[in-house]
Amino acid sequence: MTAILSVQNLTKRFGGLAAVDNISVDFPKDVLNSVIGPNGAGKTTLFNLITGMIPATSGRVLFDGTDLVGKSPHAIVSRGLSRTLQIKSVFGGMSVMDNIRIAVFAHQGISNPLRSIHGYPAVARRVDEILEDTGLHRLARANAGSLSYGDVALLEIALALANKPRLLLLDEPICGMSPSETERTVGHIVRLAKTTNVILIEHDMEVVFAISDLITVMAQGQILMQGAPDAVSKDNRVQDVYLGVPEDME
Repeated sequence: MTAILSVQNLTKRFGGLAAVDNISVDFPKDVLNSVIGPNGAGKTTLFNLITGMIPATSGRVLFDGTDLVGKSPHAIVSRGLSRTLQIKSVFGGMSVMDNIRIAVFAHQGISNPLRSIHGYPAVARRVDEILEDTGLHRLARANAGSLSYGDVALLEIALALANKPRLLLLDEPICGMSPSETERTVGHIVRLAKTTNVILIEHDMEVVFAISDLITVMAQGQILMQGAPDAVSKDNRVQDVYLGVPEDME
């Protein structure tokens, strides 16, 4: 399979600690990739390195063949790679539609993001597309500050879609959601993954194993294994470090 993202000998040290320790791994195109591992495994640090939020100590991150290491977060986004964060961040005093409009304006280089969407038919169409893709059309005029936790997560995804990314990194998008919110958000993630390459960090193993095509397991800053959900769930190393030993083996 062709890789949308190839991590090569990537290392990040904080003093004497290697949070990401000389890892090499490919994330294929056109599959829903997930990254799992216990707390402190290096998952979010990996995302931070990929997106330029922190500098790598060494190694390369190839996105469609271009090395992202050393590039600014803005330059990386402009190349078609977007992410969401664990800590949700939206403009709570504005409507859902206006949040998305500002993001689309910003990505298109329109200098005054507060101007009306009227007169910009391409922007209006893109905003409508994002509202539809994320299921937020029903809340387009709602104040973002009044949204449920699940709908805030969907709005975060909507903002990340503003530049039509070829790769979307989702960092624990369903953390803290109710079961109904989880079901709705996961449904939208699965639909998005049919048209946009997705790499997902998630602690909800039921969700990960239900929707992922390929799972990468991290532990102590290294890649433990990568494989299909069935292979990962049966791997003794994964059982030991993350999933726990099955009851019938105790």
